[in-house]
This record gives sequence, structure tokens and C-alpha cells, in this order.
Amino acid sequence: MDHIAAIEQQMVSERLRKKLNDVNEAAQTHLSPIQDHVNFTLQQAYFKCAYECFDRQRKQEEIGSCVERCSVPVVNAQHLFENEMAKFQERLNRSLMVCQDKFEAAKLQKIGSDAVNVLESCVDQSIQDNLKSLPHLVGRLKASLSIRD
Repeated sequence: MDHIAAIEQQMVSERLRKKLNDVNEAAQTHLSPIQDHVNFTLQQAYFKCAYECFDRQRKQEEIGSCVERCSVPVVNAQHLFENEMAKFQERLNRSLMVCQDKFEAAKLQKIGSDAVNVLESCVDQSIQDNLKSLPHLVGRLKASLSIRD
């Protein structure tokens, strides 16, 4: 019986891993315009601005301050993006922990194979709920970064 349970656990783990990979792919697809904006538009503006800072008439401290001022939009955008992604990941992790708790409770109640169904159903719902939040997350980021479609 333990051998069958181990195989079943391995199958469940593999299906869950695939579902989490699907979440990663969906997040990357939704967020790629924001990453492009930060990595190309804002970075390009930063380098153009920083280039203008290098003037032989300026002192070294002035050049440093100018370059630092040029970096502010990029740094702020990166922090905003990272914070939003951390919140998304935290929400997903919390909902998956609830699923794990439901799974453990079902196992304790000796439900057996139904425990696996409880886990998979919960994970599916959790992932779907989190994926539904991605367009709203993208909208917030686009609004904050003044990105027009």
C-alpha cells in the first residue's frame, strides 16, 4: 500500500509542478509589456540622460548626482514591479498553503484518494483565482508607469 501511495504522491507532485509552471508562463506573458517598458524604454531614457551628465565643465560630484537623478525612474519602476510581483507570489503561496492544510485534514480523516482530489481541486481553484488577478495587476502597473497600450 505504501508503494501505491508513493506513486500517487509522485503523480500529484508532477501535476502540481505543471500547474505552477503554467502560472509562471501566464505571468510572464501578461507582464512582458511591463518588463519591456522598464528594460528598454526606461533604461534607454536613463542612458541618454546619464550620457548628458558627462560634461567636462562639471565637477565629479555634479556628474554623480546627475547620473543618480537619471536613474530614479528606472529604480522606482523596478521596485514597483518587484513589490507587485512579491505580493502576487505571496497571495498565491498563502492560497496554496490553505490547499495543503485541506489536504492534510482530508488525510487525517482517512479519506484517502479523495484527499488527492481535494488538493487538486483546491489548487486548481487557487491558481484560477490568482490568474484572474493578473490583468488587474498589469493594469495597475501600466497606470503607475504611464504605459499606454
